[in-house]
Amino acid sequence: MNESFIATARFTYIKDRKWPSAAIDVHHVIVRQSNLKGLLVCLFAFGFSANGLYLFLVLDKSPFALLWSLLLSSSLLKLGIGKSVVKESVLIMPNFGVQLETHYRSGRISRHFVPVSKILKPLLLEHVSPVTCYWVLSLILLKEEELTPVFKELHLPLKMLVPIWKALCGSGSGDNVFSLHSTVEDHEQSV
Repeated sequence: MNESFIATARFTYIKDRKWPSAAIDVHHVIVRQSNLKGLLVCLFAFGFSANGLYLFLVLDKSPFALLWSLLLSSSLLKLGIGKSVVKESVLIMPNFGVQLETHYRSGRISRHFVPVSKILKPLLLEHVSPVTCYWVLSLILLKEEELTPVFKELHLPLKMLVPIWKALCGSGSGDNVFSLHSTVEDHEQSV
């Protein structure tokens, strides 16, 4: 098995070829989870629930206070823990297509398949806002007005996006993109 590995403080990138034909490129980006975030979300949810229970039982307030605090704590748990991304994967199958997968902490997996006949060009774009700046890997698709982001939930560093972009360019889905290859390598060397 041929494997590449890049790690940062927030993400781990793994490229593996585990199939015998070595034709399928699998790129995984794993989010390094902090136990502190989950602990804080659980503590706040427990605090809201305990407060509602205290208002209802000790101060004889309306049962709506208990219901409201339970609803607030459950929504806080769902937003804080349920929607967290654990891993995003890109499966590149030359002459067939690209499968994009997002794995959530709740166990849900979102999959999206893009046939190679629809892919016009993979692009590396820099998004700049007044607050932040990050790179995005997107696909220009045939008969689509908007770009399709490869990683929907994560904002990865450029050094993790470039190997995936090169694999997408080499898969037959964007043969006219090689003129951009030197520009990206020049930017990598300057960073």
